[in-house]
Amino acid sequence: MSEYAIGIDTGGTCTDGVLVRLPSLEPLVAVKEPTTHHDLSLGVGRCLARLLADSAITPAQVGLLALSSTLATNAVVEERGARVGLFVFGHVRHFKLPVVANVFLKGGHTITGEEEEPLDLEGLVDTLEGLKEHVDAYALCSAMSFVNPAHELVAAEAIRLLDPKPVFCSHLVSGHAGMRERAATACLHARLMPLMEDFLQAIERAMAGTGLSCPLLLVRGDGQPVAAGETVRQAAVTVASGPASTAWFGAMHVRGDALVVDVGGTTTDICLVRSGSPVMNEEGCRIGVWQTHVAAVDMYTAGAGGDSLVSLESGGVLQLATHRVQPLAMTPAAPEPGGWLGAEREGVLVLPLPAAEEEHEDEVLAHLRHQGPATAAALARACHLSGVALDHHLEGLRGRNQVVVTGFTPTDALHVLGRLDLGDRARAEAGARRLAGLAGLEVEELCRRVLALVEERIAGHIIEHLMRRSWGEQAAAVLAGRREDEILRFEPSLKVPLVGIGAAARHLLPGVAQRLHTTVSFPAHYEVGNAIGALRIALGQS
Repeated sequence: MSEYAIGIDTGGTCTDGVLVRLPSLEPLVAVKEPTTHHDLSLGVGRCLARLLADSAITPAQVGLLALSSTLATNAVVEERGARVGLFVFGHVRHFKLPVVANVFLKGGHTITGEEEEPLDLEGLVDTLEGLKEHVDAYALCSAMSFVNPAHELVAAEAIRLLDPKPVFCSHLVSGHAGMRERAATACLHARLMPLMEDFLQAIERAMAGTGLSCPLLLVRGDGQPVAAGETVRQAAVTVASGPASTAWFGAMHVRGDALVVDVGGTTTDICLVRSGSPVMNEEGCRIGVWQTHVAAVDMYTAGAGGDSLVSLESGGVLQLATHRVQPLAMTPAAPEPGGWLGAEREGVLVLPLPAAEEEHEDEVLAHLRHQGPATAAALARACHLSGVALDHHLEGLRGRNQVVVTGFTPTDALHVLGRLDLGDRARAEAGARRLAGLAGLEVEELCRRVLALVEERIAGHIIEHLMRRSWGEQAAAVLAGRREDEILRFEPSLKVPLVGIGAAARHLLPGVAQRLHTTVSFPAHYEVGNAIGALRIALGQS
């Protein structure tokens, strides 16, 4: 048996790594490297190289690489991935998922598996002709296909005859009732497949570059390990990979009940532990607007983290966005922030990556290539795009790793206050001075307000998640929207402690715990807790 194993967690901001001794899981070396979104193999490769160098362990002595990642989760929250066309067959109430097209056609079966109505193949073919140039993959969901999948199988074959793009059938990914949830699950598999392919290729390049040839296991959202090659066509099973590792690391340090909170760069993951074990959601997890049939830990993923964009809106009001940008402190290629950072859409700068030089037909890329980095406001003016159109366009460019978007973030505020030292503090300070001047605040006061925004957002999401679990969706929505009015204040208190994970957790969760009238603890190696949790799952200790 090999003496050592490596755990890696690739997040939206940092890639964490830990090398442990077996079978005790005693960490010998822990490292943290910036996640390199334009080429994930670089950040992962540096992480692996540092682990081996700092431990003086040879690649041959490593018997396992366990991997968890929040990249799939982040992609869902940030609406990135393949363009999907969804076909739904049968008499069902129409619903809409955030895909390129939601197409409803005749077909489907009854609960006993009998054909309810013939499949509308003509309508499928006609729709496909106008759709195939605008999508990267297809998802199919037919009424009662988990009883009789015939219409999904016929439709899939018809699509393949006309378009070679991947087709995902709901009966292969879900055996439960619920058309919307089955359709969402198939759509997520389709949407995430190219991201998973790129991710695994990057990991393989990183392993080859450091001489590692050990088995590679990925963590599924339900806390089970899976061989890397099996995840490409079922990428959605990894959508809660990071939260699963979060939950199992937290459970290592909890005897009773607790709420494990992983504060990442892009998202915050919230997992409940009861009697020392993570609570599971066998019916399917919810990621952002997607309610799925993907079995996973019972968790909630919120679009709030260390890299959430902080903007100065009209009237000098600070706002925290749900999407991430690259912190100023982590973007050395950007011009000095004092020269461009401003309010509203002047608060983000777009930089072209080298790969963008291959694009000639894209107006935004052409402008960036010839004129250099530009704010979102300047791009909108130069390219005659509305704000919404530009945002959608930039998301596509970011998803294809052709641009980097940077702005002021809570990570920058932590650098300014001297609580974090991962990047260039001077850049963060320059950005803070600029925003503070525009807002009429002292620099430190601005940064404290930024952190308070994040703490309040995380606390609100914790309350929303627990209310949804206890009282249902409708009651949670009503109470979350009416926590305070002119004569009434609703201020929940937690009966369980928080367990913090992630580099930013120690700086943000004490304030969250205070708001929720509870306590928070930080176990040993909490900064790389997900990497350790991934190892625990891969080694069958979950």
